[in-house]
Amino acid sequence: MASAEILAAPERVLAALVTDEVERWWGSPDTYRMTGWAADLRVGGTWSVIVRTADGRRLPADGAFVEIETPRRIVQTRRYDWDHPTLGRKETTVAYLLEPTACGTRLTICHGGFAGLADAAAEHADGWARVLGWLQAYAGRLVAA
Repeated sequence: MASAEILAAPERVLAALVTDEVERWWGSPDTYRMTGWAADLRVGGTWSVIVRTADGRRLPADGAFVEIETPRRIVQTRRYDWDHPTLGRKETTVAYLLEPTACGTRLTICHGGFAGLADAAAEHADGWARVLGWLQAYAGRLVAA
């Protein structure tokens, strides 16, 4: 689990998470960037993205939307279409929980499916902390504009 206050309304945060807007903020030049985002935002609909690493590799990921309660909750499956070093191609589940606050949105991310994969769980926990930082910075730029 990871959680952060985002200075944007739940609808804006949700759009940043599940539309091609992810290409504007998710990543950094020294880690990876999301490109080619495509999604059919409905229960049973699928999503896909290409993770472009700093060293130029193109790593596809995809999944399906399992639950949608806009703008409060989105649950989706997630699978790498390549051999992730700690997770392989195991499918996991990501839940985005959005709660309105006085300043914007409390976003909590619950990422499950790591039973028996402690290294993968720890790596993804670190990754979500980084992603929330990128999203906070992005939302701050939107407010300032």
